[in-house]
Amino acid sequence: MNRKAEIIRKTKETDIKVSLDLDGGGNIGINTGIGFFDHMLNSFAVHGGFDLTVSCMGDLNVDGHHSVEDVGICLGKAFNDALGDKSGIMRFGSAFMPMDEALAFCALDISNRPFLVFNAEFSNEKIGDYDSCLTEEFMRAFAFNAGITMHLKAEYGKNDHHITEALFKSLAYALKQAVKPNSDGSAVSAKGAL
Repeated sequence: MNRKAEIIRKTKETDIKVSLDLDGGGNIGINTGIGFFDHMLNSFAVHGGFDLTVSCMGDLNVDGHHSVEDVGICLGKAFNDALGDKSGIMRFGSAFMPMDEALAFCALDISNRPFLVFNAEFSNEKIGDYDSCLTEEFMRAFAFNAGITMHLKAEYGKNDHHITEALFKSLAYALKQAVKPNSDGSAVSAKGAL
């Protein structure tokens, strides 16, 4: 099964190329110009077991919003394309993820019905050169472009780096479960199709 996709998106604000292989072997290269965001995407790929390369040239002279949101759009589209009609996968995934004092939870359904519930609070406006509020923007862009119903919650935590990383890792582990092939290749749906 070839579960790969490449997305190229160029606007007046960003120029992005994303390559994704859901059945990867550790080929990861991330460069968005935002160090902490690169760290989160790298962690996401490692813990999801995905090959992922991301190149983003964005208008960072404005701020990181366009780059982070547009990478979420492109990564979501890549997941959607790599999964095709979404038959033959487990569909659902969930994970609790600790990161030192922080604990995050993700539950998701690769359903073609995009939705995001995001429940996390941050103490600081920035983590390095990354705006803390952009985590929700990334997750929304990803969920809606991938066709995923996604619930993310920071159960507790004090360090914003740890909270954010736990959220990205919980998403990765939930996706890792959900994209696994099921036993008979069918669509996991009472309707027979997603």
